[in-house]
Amino acid sequence: MEEVKRVRLDPAMRRAQLISLGVKMLADRPLEQISVEEIADQAGVSRGLLFHYFASKHDFHVEIVRENSHEMLKKTAPRELRDGDVSADSLIDVLRGVIASYVDYVSQNRSTYVSLLRGTASGDPDMRAVFEETRTVMADRVLIYLPGIGVERTPQLELAVRGWIAFVEEATISWLRDPVISREDLVDMNVRALPSLALASSPEQASNLLGLVN
Repeated sequence: MEEVKRVRLDPAMRRAQLISLGVKMLADRPLEQISVEEIADQAGVSRGLLFHYFASKHDFHVEIVRENSHEMLKKTAPRELRDGDVSADSLIDVLRGVIASYVDYVSQNRSTYVSLLRGTASGDPDMRAVFEETRTVMADRVLIYLPGIGVERTPQLELAVRGWIAFVEEATISWLRDPVISREDLVDMNVRALPSLALASSPEQASNLLGLVN
């Protein structure tokens, strides 16, 4: 990587620059191999100045992971539906678009994605907290629309949606390692798994949920 020209930045911009450099470096190596010294050199600052913005190397790594998660969420954001446009068909279309974007994103960033979710970072409580925050956002993106098709948001349904996200993660990681089916079949399988789980979690709302399955 080329050294960045030394320029003066305000604190917020400098902090953002350091995190951005870390995210770029994460694409080429595991998180634990991201060097504070190399980041400082790239930013044109001293190692000591970097620790002015982050309490420790670990805290810096957590912020890199957080920014990486924000990037994934931004690139997989669903198209918005107005209240009057919400239907079982439109919700499935939105889910299909999100899952397709998700599969494409992790395919393009497979080393980073797999190393974070299955590498040493996955055992760190602070890293896991970031992953859980990301999964919560992903779950809320689904749950927010269900009342629009007459499906009540219950604790059982929330658990089912969280379980679906775990399913999608595991199925996609397994597919990255051994793509025994096509991308289109993977997307379709991931999409169809949600209505099935939702139906199992809320049999009393079966008539409304059936619209998602069909």
